[in-house]
Amino acid sequence: MRILIVTHYFPPEIGAPQARLSELARFWAQAGEEVTVLTGMPNHPTGVIPEGYRGRWQTEEQLEGYRVIRSWLYATPNEGVAKKTLGHLSFMVSAVILGAWRTGPLDVVVVSSPTFFSIASAWVIARLRRARLVVEIRDLWPAIFVELGVLTNPWLIAALEKAELTAYRVADAVVVVSQGFRDNLLARGVPAEKVTTIPNGVDPDRFDPAAPAREEDRRVLGGGPDDVIVLYIGAHGISHGLTEVAEAAGLLVDDGHIRFAFVGEGAAKAALVRRVEELGLHNTSLLPGVPREAVPGLLAAADICLVPLRDVPLFSTFIPSKIFEYLAAGRAVVGALRGEPAAILAQAGAVVVEPGDPEALAQAVRSLAGDPERRFRMAEEGRRFVVENFDRRHLAETYRALLADVVYRPGERGRP
Repeated sequence: MRILIVTHYFPPEIGAPQARLSELARFWAQAGEEVTVLTGMPNHPTGVIPEGYRGRWQTEEQLEGYRVIRSWLYATPNEGVAKKTLGHLSFMVSAVILGAWRTGPLDVVVVSSPTFFSIASAWVIARLRRARLVVEIRDLWPAIFVELGVLTNPWLIAALEKAELTAYRVADAVVVVSQGFRDNLLARGVPAEKVTTIPNGVDPDRFDPAAPAREEDRRVLGGGPDDVIVLYIGAHGISHGLTEVAEAAGLLVDDGHIRFAFVGEGAAKAALVRRVEELGLHNTSLLPGVPREAVPGLLAAADICLVPLRDVPLFSTFIPSKIFEYLAAGRAVVGALRGEPAAILAQAGAVVVEPGDPEALAQAVRSLAGDPERRFRMAEEGRRFVVENFDRRHLAETYRALLADVVYRPGERGRP
């Protein structure tokens, strides 16, 4: 099959969508498919384009057996709705004008949302190339921004929801990453036969739970040989409730051997920095984002890893992809969340507390910090669970079978 992936986000940027899509592209290419990725110049989340891509309208490169076409976009930091929207719109246009003519013949276009605007680009390219269209939904957009209070204008919300349902209608298939997402779409009239759940996962080979922690990595995270390091690594977004994690750290500030470390960037980082300063947390380190290849070493250096989400009803359907990396790395995990992600963590033997409750989170951390044998048992159980259920190679093969079914089904291509 000739597969095109359209995505606003892609490595060398770091993050959940970048990891999912790059690994899918690699696995599909290894399976013999002809894979092309159409994306923008890397800039997320800082808004700074690396020097090798700066000042260029378009680039093309080969990565691990597949082709990557990059087009110009308006680069902006991951903060401020207006600027971010302008960045998304710019890629929507440039993907078609600069990228579509370079893709060559296609059998199927896979577009990953968010951003929502990329779906329009993918639809145009699919029509031009007479290819099937598969829309992948990683966030319920715009619903989540309504619940978070980011979108409040009822006319705008109605228009975006109409556009969202139109995207599902014109797609040949819709892929979602959680059962909760699928239930949401079905309740809104999307045909059940059109929606398939293919969750996030992890490549277990990236992580070696038996690898010893390096002293250098523990120092980077702010801990010494006898400290218990509690790590959050990933996007610092408005969804994650990181200021409440800081408040939990404040409740443990007198437990001298417990150290908290936050690694990453995002729209909520400034608020986290302010809260850490307000609380005077000398037991907390705030570190910038790191390249993807540095993540296994930092996870190996941590003793406990955190998966927090804000106390918002819709988040019961969201499954943070960092769950799978933490478990694959053989770390003890504490989740502050509800619903589907909480159920996954519970099945993996992790500790789950209510979101938005710093005292419960602090108590869970204190209990695990004092029980290294329990942490070891949790690590073994979690690794075994994720290998059996969320190996991304197996998920990629399931996805590839879906694409083949879409491509070879009867009917004319390139039609809604």
